[in-house]
Amino acid sequence: MTHTGITTTRGRQDLNTLMALMTGDEKHGPAATSTLDALWVLYDRVLRVTPETADDPDRDRFLLSKGHGPMAYYAVLAAKGFFDEELLTGFGSYDSPLGHHPDRVLVPGAEIGSGSLGHGLPLAVGTALGLRAQGRTEPRVWVLIGDAELDEGSNHEAIAYAGPAGLQQLHTLVIDNASATYGWPGGIASRFEAAGWSAETVDGRDHKALYAAFTAPHPGRPRAVVARVEPKNA
Repeated sequence: MTHTGITTTRGRQDLNTLMALMTGDEKHGPAATSTLDALWVLYDRVLRVTPETADDPDRDRFLLSKGHGPMAYYAVLAAKGFFDEELLTGFGSYDSPLGHHPDRVLVPGAEIGSGSLGHGLPLAVGTALGLRAQGRTEPRVWVLIGDAELDEGSNHEAIAYAGPAGLQQLHTLVIDNASATYGWPGGIASRFEAAGWSAETVDGRDHKALYAAFTAPHPGRPRAVVARVEPKNA
């Protein structure tokens, strides 16, 4: 397919190769690979946004809150034609737009600058509220957070607000690689359900299960999908 002059025929099978072009942040390798399949299913089959519609006010919004270790995110954006994959080899260098944390001003397709954990979900709540205020009911807001981010109190405030507010356009994807310090009795999904969310836990490597969870109806409620992957320190 061709997007904004960039030709790509990349698929899921190419993402590891694209990620291998980015070096210098190996310590965050697990943070990146944990998100790879969920990101691919979102961008390949769910999100209504392309390079041509990245500025369309009625596009879907994807916010990467788990901004450390963004290699998988960059690989997926390159595979989908948001920027030339040749940029991947300069990852993290002085004059590269692809930093160790994404910058929305520099990275085509990025909605927020991220890396400070605990910010993404509150920003997604604000984005959904802004769309509601504008009368835009079609765009969906997705935010990807890590399970350890739920140690941050700002996320719990956002969860507690979004459920009663009925933010149906809001979707939270939690990548669970067992790295949280505190956890939650009954599991992560139960935390969202207690606040009035629709929530489901799935295998974070199973594309069919991810797609079904991402597209399940949840009228009048925000949606949370917990994607379990292999433990970070396994």
